[in-house]
Amino acid sequence: MDDFAIAKQCRDTMYDGDAALQLLDISVEVTATGCAEARFEVRRDMINGHGVCHGGCLFMLADTAFAYACNSYNKVTLAAGASIEFLRAAKLGDQIIAIATERHRGRRSGFYDVVVSNQDGEEIALFRGRSHSTQDPLFT
Repeated sequence: MDDFAIAKQCRDTMYDGDAALQLLDISVEVTATGCAEARFEVRRDMINGHGVCHGGCLFMLADTAFAYACNSYNKVTLAAGASIEFLRAAKLGDQIIAIATERHRGRRSGFYDVVVSNQDGEEIALFRGRSHSTQDPLFT
């Protein structure tokens, strides 16, 4: 199995058991080893008291892209830390995409940047995640 096939199998293995994604109807694609995209449409039940998408929903989308990017090597990898900067509001009906890119991957830790944008290409948020890898495989 080549590296991309392994990354896709990691995605499939994680996705099948990822009940949290069902909450926000998030779709995920691994685009390369160390890179992933997550998407959702802003629904009415994601809107906060200010009439815009709740920041926690955007964080979850970015965190999802991060998780699938750093778990593309067939090693169980967990978040060790993350932060997000909100740049503009997402509105009802917006199509939101989070694109995760690996910036550094060491033996046990990695850093990933995630850009969250709307359907017009406007950046909504910037997320940075730090990962910790175990030696346990996602699949055998």
